[in-house]
Amino acid sequence: MSQFKTLDDLGDIRGKVALVRVDLNLPMNGGAVTDATRVRASAPTILELADAGAKVLLLAHFGRPKGQRNSTMSVSMTLDAVEDVLGREVMFIPEVAGPVVGQAVGILRDGDIAMLENTRFWPGEEANDPEFAKAIAASGDLYVNDAFSAAHRAHASTEGLAHLLPAYAGRAMEQELKALDAALGNPEKPVAAVVGGAKVSSKLAVLEYLVGKVDHLIIGGGMANTFLAARGVNVGKSLCEHDLTQTASRIMDAADHAGCTVHLPYDVVVSKEFAVNPPSLRVCNVHEVAPDEMILDVGPLAVEALADVLKTCRTLVWNGPMGAFETEPFDAATVALARIAAALTSEGSLVSVAGGGDTVAALNHAGVADDFSYISTAGGAFLEWMEGKELPGVAALRT
Repeated sequence: MSQFKTLDDLGDIRGKVALVRVDLNLPMNGGAVTDATRVRASAPTILELADAGAKVLLLAHFGRPKGQRNSTMSVSMTLDAVEDVLGREVMFIPEVAGPVVGQAVGILRDGDIAMLENTRFWPGEEANDPEFAKAIAASGDLYVNDAFSAAHRAHASTEGLAHLLPAYAGRAMEQELKALDAALGNPEKPVAAVVGGAKVSSKLAVLEYLVGKVDHLIIGGGMANTFLAARGVNVGKSLCEHDLTQTASRIMDAADHAGCTVHLPYDVVVSKEFAVNPPSLRVCNVHEVAPDEMILDVGPLAVEALADVLKTCRTLVWNGPMGAFETEPFDAATVALARIAAALTSEGSLVSVAGGGDTVAALNHAGVADDFSYISTAGGAFLEWMEGKELPGVAALRT
């Protein structure tokens, strides 16, 4: 990971102004932040810079104001949560560039922290307008990107600034890049990938990329039904993209050529209705699904077989649940497999990296989120990384 400058490469920054891109796109309810996980992720970077005597200016977006000021989308809505997590006072500056920012920087003492307004209030942000980026850069001496979750966007505050100031990866970004490198960049083999979720269409690029990179591809969720249908299985009323069965066949052929084993469930949990503990619930072989039944989870025998696969692997990348995990008992396969992966990680035989919103929720539900080697809170950026794409916000940090 030496190609990225990190905070370890900083010299004396006392009195310098650090522009720090963070993720403050936090879930809200009734004007209050309901989950400050993303603030906690960047807290070590912010505090390290402040404690080294820098004046820290936080840059972030909030919502989608489409280049216009909108009082309901001011990042100041997150100010209380940020102050709570940091345990410090944070000044709010209602601009991102110009004399107002200059005056505020003049008032700040070394080690103080301030938050600039929502970068997306200006159309130059999403357009990655060089003049807008220059205007922001004029206030700073160095740039730190600690928002991997926004790294797939080539915006002024995520990509443009990195070309105008000495640029560094923050601690959360550094940790994320190291974890991702260990998972797919230079992983210990054999590598397994669990890809679940409702639709193949949303993860086509991921599947096409992974078959050339991993030894075992475990497909779960609704998308497994499309692959089963491609193999001639009658999936009844199950969620299935029948128009993509040829695409699924093509992916399985590509896997064969690449020496990647695709694992599909051979026993499944079915029901005539999608409800909590429905009376029509049963476990059957995939070839025994009735026309009026739907597949809602992977069966226990398949989970045992997948556990045996994971025991032979050294690296695991996980994105998406195995079944309709929000509704009991269709969470059983996701929970069982997640606990096996967590146990293998704890005993040191597996490096496990997981990401994506549903995935984080599923691993929290299984009670194993803390036992995985690394969990990425990034949604779109994690998926694009799993598609093998170069993320602009990361590429801009390369030395």
